[in-house]
Formats: sequence, C-alpha cells, structure tokens
Amino acid sequence: MLDRFFESYYRLRPVTATFTGIHDHDHRLPDWSPDGLVSAVDEMKALHVALQAARPPAASVHDVTERDRQLAISFLDIQIAEHEGPGFQRGNPSLAVGEAVFGVIALMTRPFAPVAERAAAAIARLRALPGFLDGARRSIAGPLPDAWRLKCLRECHGAEVLLGDGIPRWIAVEHIDDAVGRRLADAADAARAAVDAFRRWLEQAPGDAADGGYACGVDMFDLILTRGHWCERSRAALLAEAKDALDETLARLDERARQVAAGGWPEVQQRLLDAHPAREEYLPAYQRVWNACRERALARDLVAWPDAPIRYVPIPVQTRDAAPFLYYLHYRSPAPFDRLPTHDYVVTPIEAGMPADEQQRRLRATNTSVITLNHVIHHGAIGHHVQNSHAYAGPSEIGRVAAVDGACRIGMFLGGTLAEGWACYATDLMDEVGFLTPEASLAQQHTRARLLARAVVDIELHQRTMGFEDAVALYRDRIGMPDEAARAEACKNSMFPGTALMYWLGTDGLHQLRRERQRLEGASFSLRRFHDRVLSFGSIPVPLIARVYP
Repeated sequence: MLDRFFESYYRLRPVTATFTGIHDHDHRLPDWSPDGLVSAVDEMKALHVALQAARPPAASVHDVTERDRQLAISFLDIQIAEHEGPGFQRGNPSLAVGEAVFGVIALMTRPFAPVAERAAAAIARLRALPGFLDGARRSIAGPLPDAWRLKCLRECHGAEVLLGDGIPRWIAVEHIDDAVGRRLADAADAARAAVDAFRRWLEQAPGDAADGGYACGVDMFDLILTRGHWCERSRAALLAEAKDALDETLARLDERARQVAAGGWPEVQQRLLDAHPAREEYLPAYQRVWNACRERALARDLVAWPDAPIRYVPIPVQTRDAAPFLYYLHYRSPAPFDRLPTHDYVVTPIEAGMPADEQQRRLRATNTSVITLNHVIHHGAIGHHVQNSHAYAGPSEIGRVAAVDGACRIGMFLGGTLAEGWACYATDLMDEVGFLTPEASLAQQHTRARLLARAVVDIELHQRTMGFEDAVALYRDRIGMPDEAARAEACKNSMFPGTALMYWLGTDGLHQLRRERQRLEGASFSLRRFHDRVLSFGSIPVPLIARVYP
C-alpha cells in the first residue's frame, strides 16, 4: 500500500518529485484545473480508504511500517481538506506561480543529470506552463485577499525575470547545445507570455481586504493541529501558553540586553549589524563558522555528525536576479534520492564591483550573527543539514521525504515540527554549550520571542480573533519588525495555516522530551544518544516521536 501511496504522491506532485530526486515526472507540471483537482481528490480518497483497510492486526505506531501507514493517512487527511477548501490550490495564486517557476528552477540549479536531459525536461515543463496556469486560474473562484495579490504580483515579476533573462544565462553558463538552446528560449518566451497573462488577470481579479479572507477557520486549523502535527493539546491551551511565554521571553530579552548594553536591545542590534566580516572575508566566513560549529558539536559529543559535504557558494547567475522576488531558499534540502557528492548552500553575493554603499548594506544585513545563527547553525550545519542526513538514512519512508523543500513549502506538512523544531532546538543547544557571543545569544533570545509571536498570530488569525492588520501590528510593535517585514510575515501566516506554529511546537516538544528522558534515565542519560535517537525517526511529528521514544 505504501508503494501505491508514493506512486500517487509523486505523480500528482511532479515538482516535489524532482526536488526529492524522483525523476520520472521531470517533464510534467501538475493539473490544477477544476477537473484536475476533482480527479486528484477522488484518487486521494480511494487511497485513504485502501490505507485504512490495510490496518494489520494488533497494529502499533512503534512499528515503523505501521507508523508510516498512519502518517500517510494523516497526510491525505490534510491534502483532501486543502484541495476541497477555498484556500490553497482553489484560492491562492502564489501556489500556482511558485509551482510553475520552481518546476523550472529545480532543473536549472542542481546537476543531478547531464544538462541535456535537464534542458529537455525544462522545455517540456515550459511548454506545459501556459496550460497549467490557465487551469490554476480557472480553479481560483473567490475574491483574493490584498496581501496575497501583492505577493503573487511580485512573484510574477520574478518569474518573468527568470524566463526573460535567467534562461539565456543558463544556456550560456552550461554551454547548452545551440539547437536545444533555441527550443529552450522559444519555450521560455511562450511561458513568459503566459505569466504576463496571469499577472494581468491577477491585477483585474476581484479583491477583498476583509479579514475573513485571510483565515482558514477553526475546523481546518484544528484538523491541521491534530492530523498534521499529531498534537493532542487544544488550540486554546496552546494559545494561552504561547501568550504567557511571549511576555516572559520579551521581558527576559530586555533584562539580559540591559546587562550587556546600557541602551538595551536596540543598542545590541546595532552592535550586531556592525559586527560583520570584510568583503573579501565574507564568503570564507561561512565555511569558517561551519567548521567551528562542527568542532564544538563533536567536542561536546552532541550528535553523530554524518559525512554530508556542503559548500557555500553565491546564488547561481541564472537565478540570481529573479531570486529576491521568489520563495528562493538559501538552504534547500538535498534531494534524498539524488545523493549528489556535495550540497550547494547558496548565499547573496557581495562583489568588488558593487557600489560601496550596497556592499556595506549587504554586509550589515548578513552580519556575523546572521551567518552563525541562520546560515550555519539553523540551516547548513547541526540544524537542517544534519537532521536531513539522519532522516535520509532512517527506516521511515515517510520520514525520509516529508521535509523536502518543494516549490512553496515542504513536501508533507507533518514533517514540520521535527524539521523546524530540531533546527531551532539545535540553535538553543549551541547557545547552551557556549558557542554564541553574548550579542548573538541575545539575538537567539529575540528569535525565541519571534517564534512565539508567530505561534500566537497563527492561532489567532485563523480562529478569527485577530485581524490581519492586528497581526502586522504585533510583529511591528512587540517584535520590532519593520512594517514591510511584518506584513510579509503576517501574509505567510495567512497563506499557510499551522506552519508558523510548528516551529515553537516542535522546539518546545523537543525540550520537553529531553527533560523527560533526563528525569527517567538519570545519570545514564546521554545527550548524544538522545539526539541520535530523535533524529533516527526522520521528519515526523514531534508529538508522535514522544509517544514512541525510546
């Protein structure tokens, strides 16, 4: 039954399949037309029935095969609800543009096959793009929230940049054969025209700024909570705890900051911005900090560190100009079934030919603290990269692929509490073992506050006890985000219910599980054994891991 499940999973989601390293569908885009979505729901419902019927006698989630069967069912519960509901494929144009553009980027940026094969698949996807966008547009019936429209218009611009300038650069950079290059360029021109038509429709489509358009409602959110996160705590209990923890965390931030700087957190923020490598040391700094992180983790015996080479490189020239307008990740999880010898972590370039003020702006934005906390610990080192490597070697088929980054989000929602929870927990861990400077430790304290604010907004926005502008105000006034960043954060909350919550839910769950194991095991408790055991489950819900550990 799991074979049948995965065959359907990849066929219905060909772009996710490419990112996962399953290349049977590299030439295709999904069918998000009204008929296509109905057909997908019918198939998923039939799979759901079959998986339910396949329950073996005396089944237990302690058995990995039974656990995967139940996780596949919960994945389908969420997907069916999304496909039948008013948001997502039936109401969110950003999902369509993201699927279209990253269906091509997935083939442009990773050398999993000879460039001729990848170019041929890209031509097929580019030729399919006009029909895909037309079908997706026909499925979007309701009025669009203003923030969603603005976000998607920005992404349309990014898609047009990629198709207009990025494809010719790809042809040049990879020395694609002239005949293939002409077909690629012609297909890109037709695809660009289709994106332009989608953009013009988006500008004219009926809008609705009412707050109700941003919320999925309590029924959908509770389904996400129970079947996506496998969380047994109530929405009300989670909200009350997150609010209290937010107040406490902000108070602690203020107290700690004033011990370090007379001007408190604002002064610490300025120190962080000013502490950055020189331009010529900018790129080497990533690897230097990565090496130091690994050395500290091994010295403190924190985790089994897999042999998973990674290198920090500038964003490829073929996607560089489009990247700022898209969901373009610096760290995109390696494809578990490609197993390339080295994984490229792409970073914003800072070049000698840039104006001095732009160089300085980029250096301050990507200062040493950002490099350490975000690009090394959270993503490229002991956080996501180590976790992904453990997941890919684990016994759970679901756990191997659930947290693979797709066009707009991870492949399976249920993978989020472990994937994001571990990365945030790992950053706490490196603070715990003294790897952070006092200022960087305060930045991590601020991150804890931001995660709690996101959890509060996630719940309140979708249960309609907080409006969109109130969410923006919370981020701006309590977390100190600039207005543009606050709006972007609130927009992501609204588009992907339950996603922001997974960071805090996973991090807090891992800390709780660790405390419980320490209590039970006493002097025999081993931090490395605990971490290795948690990671061995793969990317599955933390509340489920707590049920089946050890």
